[in-house]
Amino acid sequence: MEVTREYYDRLFEGLALDDGRYERLRQYERLLTEWNEKINLTAITAPEEVAVKHFYDSVYPFTLFDVPGGASVIDIGTGAGFPSCPLKIFRDDINLTLLDSLNKRIYFLSVLSESIALGADCIHGRAEELGRDGRYRETFDIACARAVANLRELCEYCLPFVKLGGAFAALKGSAGKDELKEAQNAVKTLGGEVSQVEDYTLPTGDGRTLIIIGKAKPTPEKYPRNKGQMKKKLL
Repeated sequence: MEVTREYYDRLFEGLALDDGRYERLRQYERLLTEWNEKINLTAITAPEEVAVKHFYDSVYPFTLFDVPGGASVIDIGTGAGFPSCPLKIFRDDINLTLLDSLNKRIYFLSVLSESIALGADCIHGRAEELGRDGRYRETFDIACARAVANLRELCEYCLPFVKLGGAFAALKGSAGKDELKEAQNAVKTLGGEVSQVEDYTLPTGDGRTLIIIGKAKPTPEKYPRNKGQMKKKLL
């Protein structure tokens, strides 16, 4: 189907989609499609699906909890920039850091950031290594991740980046609550405390779960472990 401004207006009703944000989202879509022919960024390429399953599903969850003005946000395993790049378009006040282990994706994100004025800090690296780096460890208000790993692993990747009083936002599918049950020990061990769980549905009918884990205590120094240790013994 043809995707029009009216389609976007209906999709983002109530989310303050002005002309500037609309144009930046459409430029994002064009760049995503163009670069996806060179490197594997996403299996979702139809314009209407990009709008709903990438853009809307990246922005809407952040309206369900408090994102402080000027918050520092790190997107772990960001891939093609989801969820934080669409969020930045709607919340230009946040300070955004994008982390991914594949340098090709980081190059794409650097081009994207410059093209649509995101001002993002794009970092090539592994979360389990940078989470032990004093430049990044426990320095962010919010760490977020979408479609990266099971929640038990994701907690170990993300919580070390979050400062005390901050939060880890996990954007999960409809099985999110089941993953949360299995992740209780990981949450507690890494200094987290579940503060909010929200179920929502995309306009397509697909179920989603947002899990907010507050940082209640410092993460013990031995975490995050390397990937081999994580796989050998999940928390």
